[in-house]
Amino acid sequence: MYALILAGGKGERLRPLTDTLPKPMVPVCGKPILEHQVEWLKRGGVTDVVFLAGYRADAIEDHFGGGSAFGINAHYSVEDSPLGRGGAIKAGFPEVPTTEETVAVLNGDVITDETLDRLISVHRERKSANELHMATIMVVPMVSPYGLVEMDSSDTITGFREKVEMEHWINAGIYLFERPIAGELPDLGDHETETFPRLAQAGQLAALRSRSFWHSVDSFKDLREAEDHVGSR
Repeated sequence: MYALILAGGKGERLRPLTDTLPKPMVPVCGKPILEHQVEWLKRGGVTDVVFLAGYRADAIEDHFGGGSAFGINAHYSVEDSPLGRGGAIKAGFPEVPTTEETVAVLNGDVITDETLDRLISVHRERKSANELHMATIMVVPMVSPYGLVEMDSSDTITGFREKVEMEHWINAGIYLFERPIAGELPDLGDHETETFPRLAQAGQLAALRSRSFWHSVDSFKDLREAEDHVGSR
């Protein structure tokens, strides 16, 4: 099985770490985020990883090389100029053999305890029920970024709650794509705004609801929280 990882992010909020590294190469507990992702993908049966690189692509190639030291075959699709996430995925698809019908796709800044096996199971079940099914998206609960104040009917404060799970679900940036989706992706632009809404209207997207640990690493606060979790495993 092949996987495509969006690995070209600059990570402005993680400077100075990202002055010389793309965001997905920022270390979490001594290993780049991408290395954690490769280990996660391997546990789900992935043998080949295509790194969709741009900014500081050399740092990724220097670290992974041909991939043998990490138990994978590493491939690279490097942008000459930014294509957007959807454009980067589309540009990377030719690295995947035409015999591969299903491809894993990840944002290069996420860490999760959810399993790829479970995502594959949901995807296959939906595909067997609907041959037009294009993609399965892992979604996670939206957590309030603010502490919530609890009050009674007389406006007396009765308590406070942090990290409250809301009723909505958000895109976790972890997907399984069927190969025909490549034709739906923009040459330049974002799949989340240009492709997914159209496929959703056609009933060709499914979701895996996950309450397993998931975190995107966008800031130093995110980095500390990811390290706290990974270090406690």
